[in-house]
Amino acid sequence: MTFRIAPSILSADFARLGDEVRAVAAAGADLLHFDVMDNHYVPNLTVGPLVCAALKPHVQIPVDVHLMVRPVDRLIPDFAKAGANIISFHPEASEHVDRTIALIKENGCKAGLVLNPATPLACLDYTLEKLDLVLLMSVNPGFGGQQFIPSVLPKIEAVRKRIDALGKPVWLEVDGGIKADNIASVARAGADTFVAGSAIFGAKDGYAAAIAGMRAQLAKVV
Repeated sequence: MTFRIAPSILSADFARLGDEVRAVAAAGADLLHFDVMDNHYVPNLTVGPLVCAALKPHVQIPVDVHLMVRPVDRLIPDFAKAGANIISFHPEASEHVDRTIALIKENGCKAGLVLNPATPLACLDYTLEKLDLVLLMSVNPGFGGQQFIPSVLPKIEAVRKRIDALGKPVWLEVDGGIKADNIASVARAGADTFVAGSAIFGAKDGYAAAIAGMRAQLAKVV
């Protein structure tokens, strides 16, 4: 299995964001995770398409946009134009989930569906075959630096079984409280893509060492 590490800019130094994204890309990140919050769907406010467009020229790695906004459809074309490669959204934030998936793909991006810790897997019953990515939240969305919720592990296992049964290369991404000391257990449960914010941007030994530490743990996963 190919593992991917996606640093979340939510934990970066916003006063020097261009330098930060260049630094994590140079440190070995596979994706740049972009958390978009609207102070409506989630109780926080972050960044929009203009910031995404400003950062895109600074990195060659794909930009992974996680929309925590409601309504969601209006922003999808804007983020696609701003340089997003992947756009994921929450089913609760869409009036018509199938239409939103189609809109993402019509705008040239890969489509992901995000499930909160309490969102049932039934949301995947009629959507999984159309998705490029499933993002499981291992914290309740809205803020960085939260602790991983262990009860999400069996949920990861259940989604992995669905993806394997489907037989399509759908990524299984996990976001929330990912660190070097739990990334292997998350990978064993079936995840292949890992969002990490404070564990990378807050690392005392630097971004490269933090990412290398995570990869060392992932190398132990058979």
